[in-house]
Amino acid sequence: MNKSKHLEEVIKTHQITKEKALLDKHIQKKNEVKDALEEKYGTDIYPPFNSGSYAKNTAINTKFDFDLVSPFKRNAFSSSGTLEQMYNDVYDFLYDKYKNEAEVKKQKVSIGMEFYADSDGDVIKIDVVPGRELNQDQYSDDENLNLYVYYKYGNFDAGSERIKTNVKTQINNIKDRATNEKDSIRKIIRLLKVWKNNKGNYPTKSFFLELITIKAFDNNEITGNLWEKLKVVLEFIRDNVTKENFTLKDPGNSSNDLADTLTTYEKQQLSSDMENMLNRIGENDENLKTYFPENQKFKEEVSNKNEYGTNSGIPIPPPKLNFG
Repeated sequence: MNKSKHLEEVIKTHQITKEKALLDKHIQKKNEVKDALEEKYGTDIYPPFNSGSYAKNTAINTKFDFDLVSPFKRNAFSSSGTLEQMYNDVYDFLYDKYKNEAEVKKQKVSIGMEFYADSDGDVIKIDVVPGRELNQDQYSDDENLNLYVYYKYGNFDAGSERIKTNVKTQINNIKDRATNEKDSIRKIIRLLKVWKNNKGNYPTKSFFLELITIKAFDNNEITGNLWEKLKVVLEFIRDNVTKENFTLKDPGNSSNDLADTLTTYEKQQLSSDMENMLNRIGENDENLKTYFPENQKFKEEVSNKNEYGTNSGIPIPPPKLNFG
């Protein structure tokens, strides 16, 4: 088995452009929520923006995230207002406005909105992330924000107001890489997202996988084909994530350690999963397909296009996708 060829096929079948109609619905709904927030909060809010995998070009079409960061001015909720007040005010507004259209729920640092299935059976998911600038009218200059933690997030306790970050710096952390390296990093991040999505409700956040992939590239001479590069990253995660001195600095705030977003047990679980995966693939190349499966909806389409140069096949009818 040619492992790199299979991995390239996995990436092709998971391209978000293959779900253009559903992607367009997410963009339309994201713009609608953005407009509603700007209308509600007026001059107290800076323009909300998408910060998720779509902005970083690391999205996959079976688990696509639209994270809408909403930057508020320091005094938006009174000069003595807390981050908790900001978070709850935004939740109350979104709940009142969309309660008949969507399930609106409080999440770790965001407010999740899952819109009920439309006439096509499609479900749209938008996560609104309220953030507040550090000092009044400073955000336009430094783009730094403080986030509120609604409930326990790894080692961050519920009610914590100590997550300071710079989301646009996070986005540029991938965009600013050298072209060849950037392409490899994005491919491996997409593959790790396929692996994570295949495992169901896995505790490791996509942002964590993004940063640890970049750190693997920063700490190793990673060359060769796609499988060889992926293997080095998997080994790096296996060998390092449980180390006591392991850190994963947020590019938007060096004092914010993303390693703290996982508990000790979750780090051990991640390391063990990497070890088991590498062992099983080492025993039999075919096991790679178990951990990194193609999206069956587009497998035949990609195969026919590769063989004939055109898309002459009829896609296999898919199960409903968890696209959010």
